[in-house]
Amino acid sequence: MAEVGEILMSVLSTIRVPKPGDRVHKDECALSFSSPESEGGLYVCMNSFLGFGSQYVDRYHARTGQRAYLHITRIRKTKKEDDNSAGSGHPPKKKPTRLAIGIEGGFDVEQELYEEDVKVVILPDRQEVTSEDLATMPDVVRERVSLSMAGIMAADSVSHALQVQQWDGEVRQESRHAADLKQLDNGVKIPPSGWRCEVCDLQENIWMNLTDGKLLCGRRYFDGSGGNNHALLHFRETGYPIAVKLGTITPDGADVYSYDEDDMVLDSKLPEHLAHFGINMMTMEKTERTMTELEIAVNQRVGEWEVIQESGTTLRPMFGAGLTGMKNLGNSCYLNSVMQVLFTVPDFQNKYVSNIDKIIDEAPSDPTQDFKTQVAKLGYGLLSGEYSKPAPDPGDENGASEPRGDQIGIAPRMFKALVGRGHAEFSTNRQQDAQEFLLHFINMVERNCRSGSNPSEAFRFLVEERIVCQQSQKAKYTQRVDYIVQLPVPMDQATNTEELQEAERRREEGDSSATTVRAQIPFTACMAALSEPEILTDFWSSAVQSKTTATKTTRFASFPDHLVIQIKKFTFGLDWVPKKLDVSIDVPDTLDLSALRATGQQPGEELLPEVAPPPLMTPDVEVKGILGFHGNEEDDSLYSPLLSPVLDDSTVSQLCEMGFPLEACRKAVYYTGNTGIDAAMNWIMSHMDDPDFAAPLVLPGCSSGPGTTPTESLSEEHLATIVSMGFSRDQATKALRATSNVLERAVDWIFSHLDDLESMDVSEGGRSAAESEGGRDPAPPGPRVKDGEGKYELFAFVSHMGTSTMCGHYVCHIKKDQQWVIFNDQKVCASEKPPKDLGYLYFYRRVAE
Repeated sequence: MAEVGEILMSVLSTIRVPKPGDRVHKDECALSFSSPESEGGLYVCMNSFLGFGSQYVDRYHARTGQRAYLHITRIRKTKKEDDNSAGSGHPPKKKPTRLAIGIEGGFDVEQELYEEDVKVVILPDRQEVTSEDLATMPDVVRERVSLSMAGIMAADSVSHALQVQQWDGEVRQESRHAADLKQLDNGVKIPPSGWRCEVCDLQENIWMNLTDGKLLCGRRYFDGSGGNNHALLHFRETGYPIAVKLGTITPDGADVYSYDEDDMVLDSKLPEHLAHFGINMMTMEKTERTMTELEIAVNQRVGEWEVIQESGTTLRPMFGAGLTGMKNLGNSCYLNSVMQVLFTVPDFQNKYVSNIDKIIDEAPSDPTQDFKTQVAKLGYGLLSGEYSKPAPDPGDENGASEPRGDQIGIAPRMFKALVGRGHAEFSTNRQQDAQEFLLHFINMVERNCRSGSNPSEAFRFLVEERIVCQQSQKAKYTQRVDYIVQLPVPMDQATNTEELQEAERRREEGDSSATTVRAQIPFTACMAALSEPEILTDFWSSAVQSKTTATKTTRFASFPDHLVIQIKKFTFGLDWVPKKLDVSIDVPDTLDLSALRATGQQPGEELLPEVAPPPLMTPDVEVKGILGFHGNEEDDSLYSPLLSPVLDDSTVSQLCEMGFPLEACRKAVYYTGNTGIDAAMNWIMSHMDDPDFAAPLVLPGCSSGPGTTPTESLSEEHLATIVSMGFSRDQATKALRATSNVLERAVDWIFSHLDDLESMDVSEGGRSAAESEGGRDPAPPGPRVKDGEGKYELFAFVSHMGTSTMCGHYVCHIKKDQQWVIFNDQKVCASEKPPKDLGYLYFYRRVAE
């Protein structure tokens, strides 16, 4: 022991005590999904506080020379021990009463009971030092090491801090209508029970309008249950904004909904408003579940197989390589489903998993913050099979029972924190749109694969848009990059219209036995809606120098190796409230898109002249410049930043009232030439994903103005960061000057202007980017895309259950060796009836010749 004490003394200067702000990774390995519960436990470096599994700690020691580690091992207590602890003063686990995470009354984060063993280990010989051993060592050693051990164990681990990020789905605001709510003196008095909808006679989910006392049923849920929307229809007819759910009224409050504000709200005058209709709030008792309780019940059931369309069959659990489940970290099923599918694609496997040893060897000092390392860690965790093992049954001490559907699986906490960092939505515990996350992740891959192979090229394709001026019959061709085909859903093409009308009639009559009928939409109708020409009514034609009608046809200029199709189930109603289309689409197993191949300019076809439309300017400005000319500062007054464009204020206001950013609204009106709300709305919908969507409007040709920064003030650190991603210094300068020297915006900007940067003179000295880098031959213009036959086969799809992308649950089905497998977070099972007609995102791969 004296020898170990001497070793500790020699490394004492490297042993640190965690300070506030230090990131302590004591629950998860930085390079794998090993944890204190894994075989071999977890080794926490007592200097960097990074955690490593048994298979990686030696490699970290060899690389850094750090010798002192806190070795943590945990063994979960058996269920019997847990039950016994209940009699020892520990309170029973409470059921959630609040739709929240990490808040009193909300969903608890996972807190299991463990037997924990902690000791210091000295590498490379793995000599162990227990707390008892420390007591025999010199005071200076004992105090320093004990303080470090205690500090590490007392510190909140990074994973725990991420897990308990507070999210409260129950916070309600005071309704703006509550204070001055108009109530009619119509003599209506509401009895204390026996309520029915005045239209359809439903007796559940009854809401009383606080203006006229009407009793009407609530909204219909996505599965056909709930009410028949009569309370909502009443608001649309009368404008009476607030209703209270009968059966939820207690002396403490009630469920109050504002149809005008489209949200659950507070009504500070609720007792007074109820008394107007003869309801004494202090004597009422709750007889129905509140909306929060209903949502909590759904969230508690969300992991059960009954939610999935295959609830009628017994599903066989599957384990092994490529069959690893992922823990739901709190509304993270969208991430789980997308990443399961992506690591079925060979490009992602080859980039990250096949090279994992090289990636780990080249990882920076803090691999938890390195994108490539964390993606490789996730991919290896999913494909290796190391974590695809049945979760232990706490009540099965001998392991004699049949394997359950749940797996040990992996918890992608580091990955989720890294890819969501700085993002307003993906950094939260709220539910998200799987399609938006897919594009967000692809964008991150693009950023980090500027030099080297890029797996996102598997999805990248070129779209050709052909616009034909109907007056001159001249055409214009443009190309753009895309990653997802968005298929519209033509509801008017449903093949079961009579059944839908009959089901709607029975529901309106209050027939509780009426079954849910889903609209049957042919896939061919969706494809036809995508490929048919679009009529442009306000097209500015350079051939006739005026606005006219044109047709726009969209075709594939290239076919990717893997094709992603999104069914546009989520749309906006006439009141701009998001809604989900309940449809069944006969999506085929094989797909031939060869007929949609773009043909380019046709023989004898004339192109529209390359002349820009006249800019919008104030009428009192003398125009000295020449149309489309970018000259020097003296002659280029046409594009002077001092010239303010004339914008239709009423159109801008209408767009702002819909919730869009002011600058985006101004740009929409400017770029559509003040042609009205419809054109501006279309512009917004097609540019919402642009990185500079909400950036200030900058007129073409401005040499300075909003969004530009003099070169002298550019951050050298920002320049170096962008250059390290494979761009030239000139390109980095251009991006930072265009985004006010904001690094994150500059990176987004540069990836959205790749085409321009390839051909644009971005050097301050007048040299091109290629010339400024040693005069090498410039790369071919345009983005790199793969191309081949347009024939595909379905290999995966992601499904969504719920009323909108902001709630509900995602699962994915993936075809593995001709067997469909369902991935529902930690449960991985053989699929018996894959619901291919109810998917949201479909993934196809090119059929091998």
